[in-house]
Amino acid sequence: MLKILQAAVMRSLRTAPPLPLVFLLMTAGAFGAKWSVKYNQQEICALKGSTVFMNGTFTHPKRLTVTETLWVIDPIPGMEPTDLSKESDYSGRVEILTDEQKHFSLKLSDVMKKDEHRFCFRINANEEKERWWGYPGVQLRVTELRVEAPEEVTKGETANLTCKTTCSLTDPTFIWYKNGRPLTTKTIKNNQLHLQTVSSEDAGSYSCAVGGSQHLRSTTHSLRVRVRYPPKRVSVSISSSGEIVEGSSVTLTCSSDGNPPVKNYTWFKEGGTSPVGSGHRYSIISITADHTGLYYCEAQNDHGALNGTVMVTVKSGSVVLYSVVLSVVVGVSLCGNAALLTVVFWMRGKRQKRNLEERDDENTDPKAQDDMYSALQPSARSSDDVYHTLATVQSSSPDDPYTALDPQSRSPEYDTLAMSSIH
Repeated sequence: MLKILQAAVMRSLRTAPPLPLVFLLMTAGAFGAKWSVKYNQQEICALKGSTVFMNGTFTHPKRLTVTETLWVIDPIPGMEPTDLSKESDYSGRVEILTDEQKHFSLKLSDVMKKDEHRFCFRINANEEKERWWGYPGVQLRVTELRVEAPEEVTKGETANLTCKTTCSLTDPTFIWYKNGRPLTTKTIKNNQLHLQTVSSEDAGSYSCAVGGSQHLRSTTHSLRVRVRYPPKRVSVSISSSGEIVEGSSVTLTCSSDGNPPVKNYTWFKEGGTSPVGSGHRYSIISITADHTGLYYCEAQNDHGALNGTVMVTVKSGSVVLYSVVLSVVVGVSLCGNAALLTVVFWMRGKRQKRNLEERDDENTDPKAQDDMYSALQPSARSSDDVYHTLATVQSSSPDDPYTALDPQSRSPEYDTLAMSSIH
């Protein structure tokens, strides 16, 4: 209708005489106003749980009076829409604002994923057929934050963590957290966290948020970054706490710290070219002096290897046996000498006693004196006489005191003592 009127006016202007300029301005003011709705944004990306504003301006013909403004979702031509503020799903969550300068705004709180619709502004005028749709409206998209990063990072390499969304937020400032604390010393560029020369200290749980909505940080999965590195701090221990002697059993144990855990342990002996064993433990059954030496354990995982060493010293069993034999020989020798001295002193005491008795007899019986002298004659004394034994001792070799005893009268024990003395 407005266009028809404008066309008629233009035809009349072309056929009629020239009109004053004031009339032309008045005509334009009367017929130039029209319906219009302009949105500041036709598509909005909002974080789940946040509050979003849909703003714009509108115009209407001056001859009309606006009686009602409302918001609807996904309008269908030919169907009367429902006021959004009267929808049960939006009860208490929407607020519609307008002013005299024809600004309008929809405030939607606690945005949910199911709020992803097209929102349109509707204007009703005082004339029944005069109403206007602000088509195409504003498309709302709802997103959550999630961290995207490699599951494993090797020590020394670099890693990038990305704070991902399903739609593009408007001028976001991303904030990163590690184990719940904000990161301030790392490089943050747009929505990425850059970890340069990764170390074991970089392992932890990472999450991200957007400035102004820090309470809406990524909660779906707080990603744990595991740093992989080769074995370190390899230690080797010996099961025996004291001296290792021949014939005993010894177990060597190897342990290490690595990520992933060490898979292969290989045992070597210094000077050898081939492994002597494998596994977490290496056992030597009935160890000998030949096992003495430096052993080292090689711990290996997918990212490298490291060695640990231990010295094994075996005390020879022959040394211990020699000490025992020497002690026995010395003991027997000392016991033999002691026995010999005991016999000699006994015989000497007996002789002195007999001499005293003979002196007493000499003073009383002259014949006894003759008997004493005859006892000293070899032809007169018997083989069992003590003086015969002493004479044998004097004639024997001084290096063989045990042979001083009469071979016919000594027992086998004396032979043993004699042999011990010679050795």
